[in-house]
Amino acid sequence: MPYLNIAEVDSASVNLAHAYPDLCELVELPETSVEGVTCHALRMGDHDAGAHDCAVLIGGVHAREWGSCEILVDFAADLLEAYKSGSGLRYGNKSFTADDIRTLLDHLNIVVFPLVNPDGRRYSQTVEPMWRKNRNPAHAPAGGDGECVGVDINRNYDFLFDVAAAFAPTAGVRVSSDPCDPELYQGPHPFSEPETRNVRWLLDDAFPRTRWFVDVHSYSQDMLYVWGDDEDQSDDKSMNFLNPAYNGRRGMADDTEYREYIPKSDLDSATALARSFSEALRGVRGTKYTPKSGFDLYPTCGTSDDYAFSRHITDQDKEKILSYTVEWGTEFQPPWDEMEHVIKDVSAGLLQFCLDAAAMPAEVPAPDQAKP
Repeated sequence: MPYLNIAEVDSASVNLAHAYPDLCELVELPETSVEGVTCHALRMGDHDAGAHDCAVLIGGVHAREWGSCEILVDFAADLLEAYKSGSGLRYGNKSFTADDIRTLLDHLNIVVFPLVNPDGRRYSQTVEPMWRKNRNPAHAPAGGDGECVGVDINRNYDFLFDVAAAFAPTAGVRVSSDPCDPELYQGPHPFSEPETRNVRWLLDDAFPRTRWFVDVHSYSQDMLYVWGDDEDQSDDKSMNFLNPAYNGRRGMADDTEYREYIPKSDLDSATALARSFSEALRGVRGTKYTPKSGFDLYPTCGTSDDYAFSRHITDQDKEKILSYTVEWGTEFQPPWDEMEHVIKDVSAGLLQFCLDAAAMPAEVPAPDQAKP
């Protein structure tokens, strides 16, 4: 099977919903893309949508990372078929029992949103293979085109969006405020794009019991957990993204000026799930993925994973979400025979991740949330 075009990705979700109506629900996202594409997610679970905690898995954010959509489509199809047939799943040397599959869909809602950025994917597959952004022309300078079109969806979330104020001048944050930046333009303000607003809707409105979030990207063979703006620490609560006293000091490695606070219990849980993902993936054919913080890859802001985790700190009425970014493979568009192996690798990792997530106890509100 070659890489799917945008119609085929969406048809896969629609067809799975029709084939397994008792196990899943097709979810139409509220906003179309700039070019008018209606997007769908798929909720899987043998129960009502609000009956259990939820894991939300998204992909297809960066247009050139073609295999992310295939990973999530195949992952969903494998789970549904195995549950319906009462069988287990095997990916290379890594096996899951029929009881594992039943545990997942009986005790967890799993939402897959395979294609967040359909316009970008279509442009990447038909015009410019290395295109990364969406295709929104609204922010380009008058008469602008070419590289001045589009926003990097994974810099458009509401987390430390004002880079100049929040970060040290020499931090080298991978983001840009220039509309003509070919890859990293963040947009004029958080959630300026329909794609990021759709993801926010999934977390805030459609599935408020979301406790785990994974954004599937490529490449570097990593499983990234928060934070991406600076190194993690669990000692000084005052060092947190809400505290303007630390503006101009974030983003520098190996310093004592600033490190982003995360409660030790959250850090322990986050790293444990990242390790379980990586270990299960390695069991397929021996491929090694590294669990590490997003900052250990490079400093970022406005990303989906940091935003998803930060929500419960800015608004304690919202669910705490342990959030991650998978960076699969060693190139954006590997030959299809290699991509088939990557799909098995990451599917095993995601399945084990969800199993371990489902086994976690219900979250009890903690009194020690970070405050400025």
